[in-house]
Amino acid sequence: MELYYSFSVLIVLASFFAYINIRFLKLPPTIGIMIIAMISSILLVVSGNIFPKTFTNFSKLIAEFDFTEVLMGAMLNFLLFAGAIHVNLKDLREQRAPIIVFSTVSVIISTLVIGIILDFVTSYMSLDVPFIYCLLFGALISPTDPIAVLSILKNAHVPKSLETKIAGESLFNDGVAVVVFAVILQLAQDPASDFSMAHVSWLLVKEALGGFLLGIVLGVGASKAMHRVDDYKVSVLITLSVVMGGYLIAHAMHISGPLTMVAAGLIIGNFGRKKSAMSPITKDYLDKFWELIDEILNAILFLFIGFELLLIPNIVSFWKIGLICIAIVLFARFISIWIPTKIIPFRKKFEKSTIKILVWGGLRGGVSIALALSIAEGPSKQIILAITYFVVVFSIIVQGLTIGKLANRILPKAKSATV
Repeated sequence: MELYYSFSVLIVLASFFAYINIRFLKLPPTIGIMIIAMISSILLVVSGNIFPKTFTNFSKLIAEFDFTEVLMGAMLNFLLFAGAIHVNLKDLREQRAPIIVFSTVSVIISTLVIGIILDFVTSYMSLDVPFIYCLLFGALISPTDPIAVLSILKNAHVPKSLETKIAGESLFNDGVAVVVFAVILQLAQDPASDFSMAHVSWLLVKEALGGFLLGIVLGVGASKAMHRVDDYKVSVLITLSVVMGGYLIAHAMHISGPLTMVAAGLIIGNFGRKKSAMSPITKDYLDKFWELIDEILNAILFLFIGFELLLIPNIVSFWKIGLICIAIVLFARFISIWIPTKIIPFRKKFEKSTIKILVWGGLRGGVSIALALSIAEGPSKQIILAITYFVVVFSIIVQGLTIGKLANRILPKAKSATV
């Protein structure tokens, strides 16, 4: 029953903050909610001495939620499916080469660049962070966040082909990122672990390819079932069962749940919702249901991110390394995009303006914070969690609010449709 009460409080706060944002701030919904939650967190901390009981009770409420489990084990599946169901598979196929490279090679390059530079910076600043934990930070912050990217790009008015590159990369880089993070985390917490290149490669293939194949099977099966009944109530239930049941199957098989949801969403969105096989009313109800799920869960997620400020002790003391890490992550993002575009002969040449948008549009979000929270308690966890929060907040607020303006300013009008 306590979980119900806690969830009820979050829903009430999310709806209130959403109203305040739409009524007064007029920012993109997710960003507005997160900013209001952060301001509320700061006010709670400042007024902690005046209203100590209120501060203690609310901090306890937020701490009771296992953010990693709630996001990675539940919300992420719904949000990825809801996002993927509206992605055009034809657009993805046209941009498949850069999407595959950016979601695999670029993640590994970025992880190494961030780890090496952060190790140098922490040594220079006399901060006790082992190199393996610097690499761990690189692994958790390198993948672009699919939830942040999909929710913010909707309002950014970025050219379609460029939006497809950024969104496609964010949807598929989880498979590589989670395996890289898991391997480095195991090495950090148990240095005696023996991970050969063959073992890591097998993990990567099993997680990514296994999740993708399971998603295709679930998507095809669900699409055929929906075509045979063409009833909006049953169709909604079928898609819910794909998300919830599909994750349970992926978890039991030790394969990537996020990639399972992405693949299933793409198949159902592009084949299950075809006008020739589904009545307009069924398609309309299905679309609106998942749009609503997407909006509600995004509101709760970004509310969580704002209130996570309460759970990071002495975060202000890490402001210097936090600001430096923002620059490091942006530099690593540039290197991880620039190197592949110079080495790999893509069908279309990447202009400087396109690379700038790809770098600035690589948003980080709740997934990075969830991965940071999953690290076992130790001397390095606090600093990693703090700098992760700095990077995520900067990414969502500054990059998220300016990506559309930047695209309009630096992309030539004549080329905006073909970048």
